[in-house]
Formats: sequence, C-alpha cells, structure tokens
Amino acid sequence: MVQLDEGENMVKTFFHHPFPFFMFVVKTIIVSLPCYVVATFFQGLMSPMDMFIVYAVISAIFVLIIAYEASLYFLDRLIITNIRIIHVEWKNLFDVDESEAEFEEIQDIETREHGILSAVPFLNYGSFEVATASTKIAVIFHNAGDPESIKHFIYHLEQKPSSIRVKTESPEPSTYDRAYEEESEEAGIIRRGD
Repeated sequence: MVQLDEGENMVKTFFHHPFPFFMFVVKTIIVSLPCYVVATFFQGLMSPMDMFIVYAVISAIFVLIIAYEASLYFLDRLIITNIRIIHVEWKNLFDVDESEAEFEEIQDIETREHGILSAVPFLNYGSFEVATASTKIAVIFHNAGDPESIKHFIYHLEQKPSSIRVKTESPEPSTYDRAYEEESEEAGIIRRGD
C-alpha cells in the first residue's frame, strides 16, 4: 500500500494497457498445445478417467500461470499525486518495488510507443520514463496505455501544487511601479511599490 505524505493527495492512477497481456495469453495457449498433443499419444495406454486427469492437470498448470501473471500485471500501477509520481511494480506476489519522482526534481519525461499497432487508438501503448536530476531514469512504466496522454496530463495538471510551479526571479515591476519609484527618487525618498 502506498503511503502518502501529509498534505499529499492522489490525483489519478494509470494501469498497464490490456493488449500486451492479451498477447501473453495467446502465446501461453499456443505453448500449451504441444502438451495436449503429447498427452494424446498415451491415450491407448490410459483409461478415459486417467486421460481426463492428465488434460485437467495440463490445463490447471497453464491457467495458474496466466492467473499469476495477470495478478502481477494488473496490480502494477502509476500513481500521480499533487507532489510526485509513484510507480508500484510487483516483481512477484511477495516483492513490491516502488519508485518515485517528485515534480520539482523531474528533468525530462520520455515516451516510446511500440510498433505499427500503437498507431491504432485502442492499441496505443508504450513505455513512460521519468528522468530526474539525481538519477538518469527514476520511473519506468512499461506497457502504459497512451503514454503521451500521461505525459500531457502531468504537464497540464489543473491543480498544480506549489512544487510544480516554475521558479522565476522576482517579477519585473510594472510601468506604474517604475514611474512611482522614479518620482520618489527625485524627491530624495527611496520607496518601493508593493
């Protein structure tokens, strides 16, 4: 569970695009087919009940693999708060990595969209990378749905925290303030406009 600091609020959460996982499921099914073919060679040596158990065991193994990968894939997320970006990555069911980048430390946000299919709107996915001053890459979120929109969302947060505002030098005095200062100097009084 992500711990938020005092005064920190969750703004939006992004998850992986489902298409890469769908492709993983298709590949897993294709890999499982030879196992069923090999099992049929033993059909004459086993009873129908034994064959049913063999097929059930093969199916259970591949269903468990898909379920395990699904839980890791869909538990991963990219959390945007009013202060920072947090990437929660599940390495396995017992090991979770969290990487983060505060808005004021962000140097660059880079997105990469993969292949021709990424041009299709509902298949638009790729990688989202945040570089900070302290490290080259602080946050990497692979298979992000429409990574370019995540980048624009961060750049155009409607409720920008003070830490994301660009720090500038003191603002230029207005024409009125300069004229007022000149009049004051002529009178021998040094005053500054509010």
